[in-house]
Amino acid sequence: MKRLILLGGAMGVGKSATAAALLRLLDEAVMLDGDWCWQMDPFRVTERRKEMVVDNITHLLNNFLQDGGYENIILCWVMDHQEIIDGLLGRLDLCGAEVRSFSLVCGPATLRRHLEKDIAAGLRRPEILQRAVDRLPLYEALNTEKLAVDKLTAAEAAAALAARLGAASRGAKQGC
Repeated sequence: MKRLILLGGAMGVGKSATAAALLRLLDEAVMLDGDWCWQMDPFRVTERRKEMVVDNITHLLNNFLQDGGYENIILCWVMDHQEIIDGLLGRLDLCGAEVRSFSLVCGPATLRRHLEKDIAAGLRRPEILQRAVDRLPLYEALNTEKLAVDKLTAAEAAAALAARLGAASRGAKQGC
C-alpha cells in the first residue's frame, strides 16, 4: 500500500536532512523537498508563484502516488498552517494511500543555533531568523504528529519517524 509521509517544520529545523535520512531507512521510497520548487533568484513570493509551487508539488506527488515502484513518498516542506496541508491533500489522488503527517518541532534556542550556522555558511539570510522563531508556535496547532528534535541528530529523528511508521498504523487511509 502507498504511504504519503508529510514532514513539516520551521525553516532550519532539519526537515531536509531528516527526510534524506528517512529515505535511506524505508523500502521503496522517494523524497521530494518542497523548497526545490522555490529555487529562484531573485526570490520573490507572489500569489501566482505560490499557486505555481503548490501545483508543481502536487503534480510531482501525484506522479509518484500513481507510480507502482514506490511505496513510501516523503514530502518535506515548511507547512506551518493546516490549510497548506489540507490544500495539498485535497489536490492529490490518495486512493488507497495512507497519509502520515509529522511536524518536527524544537525550542527557539535550537532553531536559532541551526539558522545561525546556515547564515554563517551563507546558506540563509539573517532576516529569516526572527521570522522562523516567531512561527514556531504555529506547529503546535497543526493536526500532525509532533517529534521534538532539540536533542536529536537528523539520523536519530529519521529513526524515530521510521519506528512510528512501523508501529500500528494510525494514518488515515483514503478511499477511492
